Amino acid sequence: MYLDETLDEDDDNGTMPDNVETLREAVVGHRIVHVDVGTPTTDKWGYPSSAALVITLDNGKRVELLNSSDCCAYTELNHFLTYPDRIDHVITGVGTSDGYTTWHIFADMGDVLELSVGWSPGNAFYYGYGFDIRVKELSDGGAAA
Repeated sequence: MYLDETLDEDDDNGTMPDNVETLREAVVGHRIVHVDVGTPTTDKWGYPSSAALVITLDNGKRVELLNSSDCCAYTELNHFLTYPDRIDHVITGVGTSDGYTTWHIFADMGDVLELSVGWSPGNAFYYGYGFDIRVKELSDGGAAA
C-alpha cells in the first residue's frame, strides 16, 4: 500500500527502516483493541521518558513506542489519529511517507492508525535515535478495553 522509503545514507543509518520493521513484526496479523498514551516510564538506559504510545492488540500484547532523545538526535510522536470505522480490521502492513514523518498502520480498507513523527539523526549518527519499541504481555492475559 505504501512504497518503501529510501533515505540518503547521510540522512539515516538504517534506524528508521529498522524501527518500522520492528513495529510491523509486532502488529501485522492482529487487530487493535485500544490505543492510548500511556504513563511516563523509563527509557532503555533507565532515564525518565515521556509517555509512550500504547497499542493494545487482540493477542493480549501491548506494543509501546517510547520517544527517544540523545543530545541533538531524537524521535518523538507528535500526535496520532485512529480511524474508528477501520479499527476492527486485521492489520496487513506498516508503511511510511514524507521521509518517515508519517507512519501508517493499515488494513485492507486503508489506514487504521496514523502517526505523526518528528525525528533527527543528530550529528553524523553519533547519538542514538529511533523509537524504543517494547512488546509486552498484558498481566492478566486478556485484552484491555
